[in-house]
Amino acid sequence: MPADQVARLGADLTPMGAERAGNADGSIPAWTGGLAKDAGQRDADGFLEDPFAADQPLFTITAQNAEQYKDKLTPGQLALFKRYPDSYRIPVYPTRRSIGLPQGYLDLTRENAANTQLVENGNGLQHYKSGGLPFAIPQNGLEVIWNHIGRYRGLSYQRMVVQASPQANGAYTPSLIKQQLAYPVDLSDYAPQEMANLLYFYREEFLSPARLAGGVLLVHETINQVTEPRMAWQYNAGQRRVRRAPQIAYDSPGAEGMRTLDDFDMFNGAPDRFDWKLVGKQELYIPYNAYKLGSPKLKYSDIIKPGHLNPEHTRYELHRVWHVTATLKPGQRHIYSRRDLYIDEDSWQAAEADAYDGRGNLWRVSEGHTSFFYDQQVPLFNAETHYDVLSGRYAVNALYNEQKNAYQFDLGYSRKQFTPSALRATGIR
Repeated sequence: MPADQVARLGADLTPMGAERAGNADGSIPAWTGGLAKDAGQRDADGFLEDPFAADQPLFTITAQNAEQYKDKLTPGQLALFKRYPDSYRIPVYPTRRSIGLPQGYLDLTRENAANTQLVENGNGLQHYKSGGLPFAIPQNGLEVIWNHIGRYRGLSYQRMVVQASPQANGAYTPSLIKQQLAYPVDLSDYAPQEMANLLYFYREEFLSPARLAGGVLLVHETINQVTEPRMAWQYNAGQRRVRRAPQIAYDSPGAEGMRTLDDFDMFNGAPDRFDWKLVGKQELYIPYNAYKLGSPKLKYSDIIKPGHLNPEHTRYELHRVWHVTATLKPGQRHIYSRRDLYIDEDSWQAAEADAYDGRGNLWRVSEGHTSFFYDQQVPLFNAETHYDVLSGRYAVNALYNEQKNAYQFDLGYSRKQFTPSALRATGIR
Protein backbone atom coordinates (compact mmCIF):
# COMPACT_ATOMS: atom_id res chain seq x y z
CA MET A 1 0.00 0.00 0.00
CA PRO A 2 1.22 3.56 -0.67
CA ALA A 3 2.33 5.64 2.30
CA ASP A 4 -0.82 7.78 2.41
CA GLN A 5 -2.93 4.63 2.81
CA VAL A 6 -0.64 3.11 5.44
CA ALA A 7 -0.98 6.39 7.36
CA ARG A 8 -4.67 5.61 7.86
CA LEU A 9 -3.74 2.86 10.33
CA GLY A 10 -4.23 4.36 13.76
CA ALA A 11 -6.14 7.31 12.25
CA ASP A 12 -9.55 6.72 10.63
CA LEU A 13 -8.72 3.00 10.72
CA THR A 14 -7.68 1.12 13.83
CA PRO A 15 -4.10 -0.21 13.93
CA MET A 16 -5.59 -3.57 12.78
CA GLY A 17 -7.29 -1.99 9.75
CA ALA A 18 -10.89 -1.91 11.02
CA GLU A 19 -13.09 1.14 10.79
CA ARG A 20 -12.49 3.14 13.96
CA ALA A 21 -15.87 4.88 13.86
CA GLY A 22 -19.13 3.29 14.89
CA ASN A 23 -22.01 2.78 12.49
CA ALA A 24 -24.70 5.31 11.61
CA ASP A 25 -27.23 4.42 14.31
CA GLY A 26 -24.68 3.75 17.06
CA SER A 27 -25.49 0.04 17.39
CA ILE A 28 -21.81 -0.61 16.61
CA PRO A 29 -19.73 1.73 18.78
CA ALA A 30 -16.43 3.35 17.90
CA TRP A 31 -13.28 1.39 18.70
CA THR A 32 -11.51 2.90 21.71
CA GLY A 33 -8.57 0.55 22.17
CA GLY A 34 -10.20 -2.68 23.30
CA LEU A 35 -10.18 -4.24 26.76
CA ALA A 36 -7.31 -3.38 29.09
CA LYS A 37 -5.05 -6.21 30.22
CA ASP A 38 -6.43 -5.79 33.74
CA ALA A 39 -10.09 -5.79 32.66
CA GLY A 40 -10.76 -8.72 34.98
CA GLN A 41 -9.17 -11.36 37.17
CA ARG A 42 -7.88 -14.83 36.30
CA ASP A 43 -8.88 -17.37 38.95
CA ALA A 44 -6.72 -20.14 40.42
CA ASP A 45 -7.91 -22.59 37.76
CA GLY A 46 -6.99 -20.26 34.90
CA PHE A 47 -10.46 -18.98 33.99
CA LEU A 48 -10.89 -15.31 33.11
CA GLU A 49 -13.54 -13.14 34.68
CA ASP A 50 -16.33 -12.11 32.29
CA PRO A 51 -15.98 -8.32 31.94
CA PHE A 52 -19.49 -8.12 30.46
CA ALA A 53 -21.30 -10.35 32.95
CA ALA A 54 -23.82 -7.61 33.73
CA ASP A 55 -24.96 -7.29 30.09
CA GLN A 56 -28.47 -8.46 29.27
CA PRO A 57 -29.75 -9.47 25.81
CA LEU A 58 -31.23 -6.62 23.79
CA PHE A 59 -33.52 -9.11 22.01
CA THR A 60 -33.55 -12.72 20.83
CA ILE A 61 -33.88 -13.87 17.22
CA THR A 62 -35.97 -17.01 16.73
CA ALA A 63 -37.43 -18.88 13.79
CA GLN A 64 -40.61 -16.87 14.30
CA ASN A 65 -39.00 -13.42 13.90
CA ALA A 66 -35.88 -14.25 11.84
CA GLU A 67 -37.41 -12.68 8.71
CA GLN A 68 -37.29 -9.31 10.49
CA TYR A 69 -33.51 -9.56 10.91
CA LYS A 70 -32.52 -11.48 7.77
CA ASP A 71 -30.46 -8.60 6.33
CA LYS A 72 -28.03 -9.10 9.26
CA LEU A 73 -28.02 -12.92 9.22
CA THR A 74 -26.11 -15.33 6.98
CA PRO A 75 -27.85 -17.93 4.78
CA GLY A 76 -26.37 -20.52 7.14
CA GLN A 77 -27.94 -18.95 10.22
CA LEU A 78 -31.30 -18.79 8.44
CA ALA A 79 -30.90 -22.48 7.52
CA LEU A 80 -30.32 -23.34 11.19
CA PHE A 81 -33.57 -21.59 12.11
CA LYS A 82 -35.34 -23.64 9.46
CA ARG A 83 -33.68 -26.90 10.58
CA TYR A 84 -34.36 -26.31 14.30
CA PRO A 85 -37.38 -23.97 14.47
CA ASP A 86 -38.19 -24.78 18.09
CA SER A 87 -34.74 -24.74 19.69
CA TYR A 88 -32.16 -22.68 17.77
CA ARG A 89 -32.05 -19.01 18.67
CA ILE A 90 -29.65 -16.06 18.64
CA PRO A 91 -29.53 -13.90 21.79
CA VAL A 92 -28.25 -10.45 20.74
CA TYR A 93 -26.25 -8.44 23.29
CA PRO A 94 -24.77 -4.92 23.20
CA THR A 95 -21.78 -4.72 20.87
CA ARG A 96 -18.44 -4.56 22.67
CA ARG A 97 -15.36 -3.94 20.56
CA SER A 98 -13.05 -5.71 22.97
CA ILE A 99 -10.08 -6.53 20.70
CA GLY A 100 -6.78 -4.70 21.23
CA LEU A 101 -3.53 -6.37 20.12
CA PRO A 102 0.11 -6.05 21.34
CA GLN A 103 2.13 -3.13 20.04
CA GLY A 104 4.82 -5.37 18.53
CA TYR A 105 2.23 -7.10 16.36
CA LEU A 106 0.76 -3.76 15.33
CA ASP A 107 4.19 -2.40 14.37
CA LEU A 108 4.81 -5.39 12.08
CA THR A 109 1.27 -5.05 10.71
CA ARG A 110 2.05 -1.49 9.64
CA GLU A 111 5.32 -2.60 8.06
CA ASN A 112 3.62 -5.46 6.23
CA ALA A 113 0.90 -3.13 4.94
CA ALA A 114 3.58 -1.19 3.09
CA ASN A 115 5.56 -4.17 1.78
CA THR A 116 3.74 -7.52 1.67
CA GLN A 117 2.63 -8.79 -1.74
CA LEU A 118 0.75 -11.82 -3.03
CA VAL A 119 2.72 -14.26 -5.21
CA GLU A 120 1.98 -17.54 -7.01
CA ASN A 121 -1.46 -16.30 -8.11
CA GLY A 122 -2.26 -15.30 -4.56
CA ASN A 123 -1.27 -18.62 -2.96
CA GLY A 124 1.78 -17.27 -1.16
CA LEU A 125 3.29 -14.09 0.28
CA GLN A 126 6.54 -12.24 -0.23
CA HIS A 127 8.11 -9.46 1.86
CA TYR A 128 5.95 -10.67 4.75
CA LYS A 129 7.18 -10.58 8.34
CA SER A 130 5.69 -13.29 10.51
CA GLY A 131 4.19 -11.90 13.69
CA GLY A 132 2.12 -9.24 11.93
CA LEU A 133 -1.01 -9.06 9.80
CA PRO A 134 -0.26 -9.36 6.05
CA PHE A 135 -2.78 -6.88 4.59
CA ALA A 136 -4.31 -4.43 7.06
CA ILE A 137 -6.01 -2.60 4.17
CA PRO A 138 -7.06 -5.51 1.90
CA GLN A 139 -7.93 -4.98 -1.74
CA ASN A 140 -9.33 -8.40 -2.68
CA GLY A 141 -10.69 -11.64 -1.30
CA LEU A 142 -7.34 -13.43 -1.14
CA GLU A 143 -5.83 -10.66 0.96
CA VAL A 144 -8.75 -10.93 3.39
CA ILE A 145 -8.39 -14.71 3.70
CA TRP A 146 -4.64 -14.34 4.23
CA ASN A 147 -5.45 -11.96 7.09
CA HIS A 148 -7.56 -14.69 8.69
CA ILE A 149 -4.71 -17.19 8.20
CA GLY A 150 -2.10 -14.75 9.55
CA ARG A 151 -4.16 -13.17 12.33
CA TYR A 152 -2.83 -12.81 15.87
CA ARG A 153 -3.19 -15.91 18.07
CA GLY A 154 -0.33 -15.18 20.42
CA LEU A 155 3.22 -16.17 19.55
CA SER A 156 2.88 -19.55 21.23
CA TYR A 157 0.37 -21.43 23.33
CA GLN A 158 -0.70 -24.80 24.63
CA ARG A 159 -4.33 -25.59 25.23
CA MET A 160 -6.22 -28.60 26.55
CA VAL A 161 -9.57 -28.68 24.79
CA VAL A 162 -12.45 -31.02 24.12
CA GLN A 163 -13.87 -32.03 20.75
CA ALA A 164 -17.17 -33.86 20.25
CA SER A 165 -19.38 -34.94 17.34
CA PRO A 166 -22.84 -35.54 18.84
CA GLN A 167 -25.33 -37.92 17.29
CA ALA A 168 -28.67 -36.48 16.21
CA ASN A 169 -30.09 -37.42 19.62
CA GLY A 170 -27.32 -35.52 21.42
CA ALA A 171 -25.24 -38.53 22.55
CA TYR A 172 -21.49 -37.90 22.31
CA THR A 173 -18.08 -39.07 23.44
CA PRO A 174 -15.71 -36.20 24.28
CA SER A 175 -12.14 -36.28 23.02
CA LEU A 176 -9.53 -34.46 25.10
CA ILE A 177 -6.79 -32.98 22.91
CA LYS A 178 -3.55 -31.18 23.74
CA GLN A 179 -2.90 -28.59 21.02
CA GLN A 180 0.33 -26.62 20.72
CA LEU A 181 1.09 -23.74 18.36
CA ALA A 182 4.29 -21.74 17.95
CA TYR A 183 5.39 -19.05 15.52
CA PRO A 184 9.07 -19.21 14.49
CA VAL A 185 9.91 -15.79 15.96
CA ASP A 186 9.02 -17.11 19.44
CA LEU A 187 11.31 -20.15 19.32
CA SER A 188 14.42 -20.22 21.51
CA ASP A 189 16.42 -21.49 18.51
CA TYR A 190 14.84 -19.34 15.77
CA ALA A 191 16.85 -19.36 12.52
CA PRO A 192 15.48 -16.52 10.33
CA GLN A 193 16.99 -17.53 6.98
CA GLU A 194 16.31 -21.23 7.35
CA MET A 195 12.71 -20.68 8.46
CA ALA A 196 11.82 -17.83 6.12
CA ASN A 197 8.90 -19.71 4.53
CA LEU A 198 7.49 -21.10 7.79
CA LEU A 199 4.29 -19.59 9.13
CA TYR A 200 3.93 -21.68 12.30
CA PHE A 201 4.34 -25.10 13.93
CA TYR A 202 1.23 -26.96 15.10
CA ARG A 203 1.02 -30.17 17.09
CA GLU A 204 -1.92 -32.01 18.62
CA GLU A 205 -2.09 -35.13 20.76
CA PHE A 206 -5.23 -37.07 21.66
CA LEU A 207 -5.33 -37.87 25.37
CA SER A 208 -8.76 -39.58 25.43
CA PRO A 209 -10.84 -41.63 24.71
CA ALA A 210 -8.73 -44.78 24.87
CA ARG A 211 -9.28 -45.71 21.21
CA LEU A 212 -7.68 -42.43 20.11
CA ALA A 213 -5.23 -41.80 22.95
CA GLY A 214 -1.59 -41.50 21.91
CA GLY A 215 -2.25 -40.37 18.35
CA VAL A 216 -0.19 -37.30 17.47
CA LEU A 217 -0.27 -34.91 14.50
CA LEU A 218 2.54 -32.51 13.60
CA VAL A 219 2.21 -29.75 10.99
CA HIS A 220 4.78 -27.32 9.60
CA GLU A 221 2.60 -24.65 8.00
CA THR A 222 4.32 -22.75 5.20
CA ILE A 223 3.70 -19.25 3.92
CA ASN A 224 3.96 -20.17 0.24
CA GLN A 225 2.38 -23.62 -0.07
CA VAL A 226 2.91 -23.76 -3.82
CA THR A 227 6.71 -23.67 -3.72
CA GLU A 228 6.81 -25.59 -0.43
CA PRO A 229 3.62 -27.48 0.48
CA ARG A 230 2.50 -27.99 4.06
CA MET A 231 4.52 -30.72 5.78
CA ALA A 232 2.64 -33.05 8.13
CA TRP A 233 3.39 -36.22 10.06
CA GLN A 234 1.24 -38.56 12.15
CA TYR A 235 2.26 -40.87 14.97
CA ASN A 236 0.08 -43.97 15.28
CA ALA A 237 0.17 -45.31 18.84
CA GLY A 238 -0.91 -48.81 17.79
CA GLN A 239 1.78 -49.17 15.13
CA ARG A 240 4.33 -47.04 17.03
CA ARG A 241 5.35 -45.46 13.74
CA VAL A 242 5.68 -41.91 12.42
CA ARG A 243 4.46 -41.44 8.86
CA ARG A 244 4.37 -38.51 6.48
CA ALA A 245 0.76 -37.37 6.12
CA PRO A 246 0.21 -35.49 2.84
CA GLN A 247 -3.53 -36.10 3.22
CA ILE A 248 -3.69 -33.60 6.12
CA ALA A 249 -5.08 -30.90 3.86
CA TYR A 250 -8.04 -29.70 1.82
CA ASP A 251 -11.18 -31.86 2.01
CA SER A 252 -9.86 -34.88 3.89
CA PRO A 253 -12.45 -35.68 6.58
CA GLY A 254 -12.08 -34.69 10.23
CA ALA A 255 -14.16 -34.84 13.43
CA GLU A 256 -15.88 -38.11 12.50
CA GLY A 257 -16.66 -36.78 9.03
CA MET A 258 -18.48 -33.69 10.30
CA ARG A 259 -16.01 -31.27 8.70
CA THR A 260 -13.09 -31.17 6.30
CA LEU A 261 -9.54 -30.62 7.46
CA ASP A 262 -9.55 -27.17 5.87
CA ASP A 263 -12.73 -26.34 7.83
CA PHE A 264 -10.68 -26.44 11.05
CA ASP A 265 -10.12 -22.91 12.40
CA MET A 266 -13.01 -21.95 10.04
CA PHE A 267 -10.49 -22.12 7.19
CA ASN A 268 -6.84 -23.15 7.07
CA GLY A 269 -4.25 -24.23 4.54
CA ALA A 270 -3.56 -23.42 0.91
CA PRO A 271 -6.26 -21.35 -0.84
CA ASP A 272 -5.21 -22.48 -4.34
CA ARG A 273 -8.23 -24.66 -5.24
CA PHE A 274 -10.72 -21.78 -5.07
CA ASP A 275 -11.27 -18.43 -6.71
CA TRP A 276 -11.71 -15.86 -3.95
CA LYS A 277 -13.97 -12.86 -4.41
CA LEU A 278 -14.34 -9.97 -2.01
CA VAL A 279 -18.08 -9.25 -1.83
CA GLY A 280 -17.58 -6.35 0.58
CA LYS A 281 -18.28 -5.42 4.17
CA GLN A 282 -21.59 -5.78 5.96
CA GLU A 283 -23.08 -5.79 9.44
CA LEU A 284 -23.95 -9.20 10.89
CA TYR A 285 -24.99 -10.75 14.18
CA ILE A 286 -22.02 -12.99 14.97
CA PRO A 287 -20.81 -14.92 18.05
CA TYR A 288 -18.64 -12.61 20.17
CA ASN A 289 -17.24 -12.15 23.67
CA ALA A 290 -18.20 -15.74 24.50
CA TYR A 291 -17.05 -15.63 28.13
CA LYS A 292 -20.35 -17.09 29.30
CA LEU A 293 -19.87 -20.08 26.99
CA GLY A 294 -16.40 -20.64 28.46
CA SER A 295 -17.52 -20.50 32.10
CA PRO A 296 -16.21 -23.17 34.52
CA LYS A 297 -19.72 -23.24 36.01
CA LEU A 298 -20.84 -25.18 32.91
CA LYS A 299 -20.30 -28.84 32.13
CA TYR A 300 -19.90 -30.00 28.55
CA SER A 301 -23.31 -31.63 28.88
CA ASP A 302 -24.78 -28.17 29.59
CA ILE A 303 -23.45 -26.92 26.25
CA ILE A 304 -23.64 -29.87 23.84
CA LYS A 305 -27.28 -30.49 22.94
CA PRO A 306 -29.04 -32.30 20.07
CA GLY A 307 -28.61 -30.43 16.80
CA HIS A 308 -26.67 -27.42 18.09
CA LEU A 309 -25.05 -25.74 21.08
CA ASN A 310 -27.32 -24.71 23.94
CA PRO A 311 -28.32 -21.12 23.05
CA GLU A 312 -28.79 -20.26 26.74
CA HIS A 313 -25.02 -19.87 26.94
CA THR A 314 -24.23 -18.15 23.63
CA ARG A 315 -23.77 -14.45 22.96
CA TYR A 316 -24.11 -12.68 19.60
CA GLU A 317 -23.33 -9.06 18.79
CA LEU A 318 -23.65 -6.80 15.75
CA HIS A 319 -20.26 -6.36 14.10
CA ARG A 320 -18.88 -5.39 10.71
CA VAL A 321 -17.46 -8.32 8.76
CA TRP A 322 -15.65 -8.86 5.49
CA HIS A 323 -17.67 -11.17 3.24
CA VAL A 324 -15.54 -13.37 0.96
CA THR A 325 -16.87 -16.00 -1.48
CA ALA A 326 -14.67 -18.90 -2.60
CA THR A 327 -15.73 -20.77 -5.77
CA LEU A 328 -14.09 -24.04 -6.77
CA LYS A 329 -11.79 -23.55 -9.77
CA PRO A 330 -12.51 -25.51 -12.96
CA GLY A 331 -10.57 -28.78 -12.93
CA GLN A 332 -9.92 -28.69 -9.18
CA ARG A 333 -11.33 -31.22 -6.71
CA HIS A 334 -13.06 -30.48 -3.42
CA ILE A 335 -16.30 -31.67 -1.82
CA TYR A 336 -17.38 -28.02 -1.56
CA SER A 337 -18.29 -26.16 -4.72
CA ARG A 338 -18.46 -22.88 -2.86
CA ARG A 339 -17.86 -21.46 0.58
CA ASP A 340 -18.72 -18.07 2.05
CA LEU A 341 -16.66 -16.70 4.93
CA TYR A 342 -17.58 -13.75 7.15
CA ILE A 343 -14.50 -12.34 8.88
CA ASP A 344 -14.63 -9.96 11.86
CA GLU A 345 -12.99 -6.62 11.09
CA ASP A 346 -11.37 -6.22 14.54
CA SER A 347 -9.85 -9.68 15.12
CA TRP A 348 -9.69 -10.95 11.50
CA GLN A 349 -11.12 -14.25 12.74
CA ALA A 350 -13.78 -15.88 10.58
CA ALA A 351 -16.97 -15.85 12.66
CA GLU A 352 -19.36 -17.53 10.20
CA ALA A 353 -18.83 -19.83 7.22
CA ASP A 354 -21.28 -21.50 4.83
CA ALA A 355 -20.26 -24.42 2.61
CA TYR A 356 -22.17 -25.74 -0.44
CA ASP A 357 -22.09 -29.21 -1.99
CA GLY A 358 -21.42 -30.06 -5.64
CA ARG A 359 -25.05 -29.38 -6.58
CA GLY A 360 -24.91 -25.92 -5.06
CA ASN A 361 -27.00 -26.79 -1.99
CA LEU A 362 -26.11 -25.36 1.41
CA TRP A 363 -24.55 -28.24 3.33
CA ARG A 364 -22.52 -27.10 6.31
CA VAL A 365 -22.68 -24.04 8.54
CA SER A 366 -19.78 -23.09 10.81
CA GLU A 367 -19.66 -20.62 13.70
CA GLY A 368 -16.67 -19.43 15.74
CA HIS A 369 -17.51 -18.28 19.26
CA THR A 370 -14.67 -15.92 20.16
CA SER A 371 -13.40 -14.59 23.47
CA PHE A 372 -10.62 -12.06 23.98
CA PHE A 373 -8.01 -13.31 26.46
CA TYR A 374 -7.43 -9.74 27.56
CA ASP A 375 -4.59 -10.42 30.00
CA GLN A 376 -2.63 -11.90 27.06
CA GLN A 377 -4.20 -9.68 24.36
CA VAL A 378 -5.12 -12.77 22.34
CA PRO A 379 -8.48 -13.45 20.62
CA LEU A 380 -9.29 -17.18 20.40
CA PHE A 381 -12.29 -19.46 20.02
CA ASN A 382 -14.17 -20.73 23.07
CA ALA A 383 -16.04 -23.03 20.71
CA GLU A 384 -15.86 -23.77 16.99
CA THR A 385 -18.92 -25.50 15.55
CA HIS A 386 -19.60 -27.16 12.19
CA TYR A 387 -23.26 -27.99 11.54
CA ASP A 388 -24.51 -30.41 8.88
CA VAL A 389 -27.94 -28.96 8.11
CA LEU A 390 -28.85 -32.04 6.07
CA SER A 391 -28.07 -34.81 8.59
CA GLY A 392 -28.79 -32.89 11.77
CA ARG A 393 -25.38 -33.62 13.28
CA TYR A 394 -22.50 -31.32 14.12
CA ALA A 395 -18.98 -31.14 15.51
CA VAL A 396 -17.71 -28.81 18.21
CA ASN A 397 -14.09 -28.11 19.09
CA ALA A 398 -12.16 -25.92 21.58
CA LEU A 399 -14.37 -26.37 24.67
CA TYR A 400 -12.42 -26.20 27.93
CA ASN A 401 -15.00 -25.63 30.69
CA GLU A 402 -13.93 -28.68 32.72
CA GLN A 403 -10.17 -28.26 32.22
CA LYS A 404 -8.08 -26.46 34.83
CA ASN A 405 -5.44 -24.10 33.42
CA ALA A 406 -6.48 -25.11 29.91
CA TYR A 407 -4.44 -22.33 28.27
CA GLN A 408 -0.78 -21.51 28.69
CA PHE A 409 0.93 -18.78 26.67
CA ASP A 410 4.51 -17.77 25.78
CA LEU A 411 6.05 -21.13 26.60
CA GLY A 412 9.48 -20.60 25.05
CA TYR A 413 9.31 -23.63 22.78
CA SER A 414 12.31 -25.06 20.97
CA ARG A 415 12.25 -26.07 17.33
CA LYS A 416 13.26 -29.57 18.46
CA GLN A 417 9.83 -30.03 20.05
CA PHE A 418 8.21 -29.84 16.61
CA THR A 419 10.20 -32.48 14.74
CA PRO A 420 9.18 -36.01 13.59
CA SER A 421 11.67 -37.48 16.06
CA ALA A 422 9.83 -35.67 18.87
CA LEU A 423 6.69 -37.55 17.81
CA ARG A 424 8.54 -40.85 18.25
CA ALA A 425 9.56 -39.77 21.74
CA THR A 426 5.90 -39.17 22.54
CA GLY A 427 5.15 -42.82 21.86
CA ILE A 428 8.10 -44.13 23.83
CA ARG A 429 7.39 -42.36 27.12
